[in-house]
Amino acid sequence: MKKRAIVTESNRPAKTQASSREAPRAGPLVGARFELSVAALAQLPPAGPPEIAFAGRSNAGKSSAINALACETQLAYASRTPGRTRQINFFTLRNGARVADLPGYGYAAVPHSLKRDWQDLLWHYVTARTTLLALVVVVDARRGLSDLDVALLAGFVPSGRPVLILATKADKLNIAARRDAIAAIRRDVDARFVPHADSITVLLFSAISRTGVEAADTVIRRWITGEFS
Repeated sequence: MKKRAIVTESNRPAKTQASSREAPRAGPLVGARFELSVAALAQLPPAGPPEIAFAGRSNAGKSSAINALACETQLAYASRTPGRTRQINFFTLRNGARVADLPGYGYAAVPHSLKRDWQDLLWHYVTARTTLLALVVVVDARRGLSDLDVALLAGFVPSGRPVLILATKADKLNIAARRDAIAAIRRDVDARFVPHADSITVLLFSAISRTGVEAADTVIRRWITGEFS
């Protein structure tokens, strides 16, 4: 069985972190530019370049993660009120691929009818979009996978396409708690998604401390260049 990936600070070479401070990053999301927003299936752009989607519960840190990977501060918009972003926002990468920033899910204060409409859009995009290459699921490291995260993954993982789980807000945990949090998410993935768990990478991440940024760059770069191993 192929070894599944868990990336933490302790197993990342110190030289890699030092080099990132010495030279500008050229990660795959750096230079991304906003393309369009869609609020209905009919507005989706025609199938074309490969797409990578970012999904996650409201307030899990999805917009912050995208901004950190892009070396921007406001590329992805984080609403002051969780759950208010109702559109899929598309960004074009330097190589022509797209990133899709999906609406956050799971915020209880949103009216049911409104929540149903945009979550239907999200679900259709994740399960039926033919140009969707891979999925990034942003999870608060302190809380692990929610039932909604699991449901989303269950609709995507059987396709065999790869997934990256970013366990965000790692800066809010001490070293031992970080290790425990990412191990718990890995165990949950392995238990729930047999036999597809090998296609899921779990990565500790912080937009503030930039933990995991370079490792996430590596995974996404492999996706958009066709290197899935």
